[in-house]
Amino acid sequence: MDWYPLWNSLRISLISAGIIFFVGIFAAHAIAAAPRIVKGLLDVILTLPLVLPPTVVGYLLLRLLGPRQPLGAWVLSHFQLRLTMNWWSAIFATCVVIFPLMYRTARGAFESFDETLADAARTLGRSERWIFWRVKLPCCRQGVLAGTVLAFARALGEYGATSMIAGYTPGRTATISTTVYQLWRTNSDAEAFLWVMVNIAISTAVLLCVNMLEQSSRRRQRKEAAHDALR
Repeated sequence: MDWYPLWNSLRISLISAGIIFFVGIFAAHAIAAAPRIVKGLLDVILTLPLVLPPTVVGYLLLRLLGPRQPLGAWVLSHFQLRLTMNWWSAIFATCVVIFPLMYRTARGAFESFDETLADAARTLGRSERWIFWRVKLPCCRQGVLAGTVLAFARALGEYGATSMIAGYTPGRTATISTTVYQLWRTNSDAEAFLWVMVNIAISTAVLLCVNMLEQSSRRRQRKEAAHDALR
C-alpha cells in the first residue's frame, strides 16, 4: 500500500498549522484591542473563508496564483516556479481555510484575558513585547493550543480548495481526502474505506487532545476561583 497520501497530508497540515499559529495569534491579539467598528469589519473579512464553500476558496486562489494570473505569472516569469499543482500548493489552500479557526479561538482567549495582569507588568516597567510573550500568551495558552489543534485537524481533512489548487497526482500531490475521492471514483471501495478509517483515527486523536485541553482549562479555572474565594 502506498502511504504517500498520509505523509503528504501530515506535512501539509503541520506546516499550515505552524504558519497559522503565528499569523493567527498576532492577528487575534491586534484585532482584540482594535476599536469596535474596525474589529467588526476585520472580523467579517478574516472569518469569511470559514463560511465560504472550499471550492470557492480554491477558485479565488486559482485566480490569484494560477500561471496566467497576476501573481502566479509574475512568480513563474521571475523564478520559474509554478505556484499551483505542486504538493506545497495545498499549503496555500489549507492556510486560508484554517485561519479563521485559529483566529477566532485565539481572539476569544485574548478577550477573556485579565488586563490587570498586564497593567501590573507595565507598572514594573515591562515592555509590551515582554508582556505579550511572558504574561498574555501563557495565560491564554489553552485557547491558543485548542485553536492550533483544531486548525491542524481541519487542514488534515481539507478537500475542496486543495483539489482545485494542487490537484491529484499519485506520489506527488495526493492527500488522504483526494485519495479517498479518487479511489471511490474507480470503485476501489476497500482501499477507500481503509483511508477513511486512517482519517477517522487521526481525527479522533486530535479531538481527544482538544477535550483534554478544555478539561485542563476548566480545572485551572476552578482552582483559581477556589483560591480567590479563600482570600
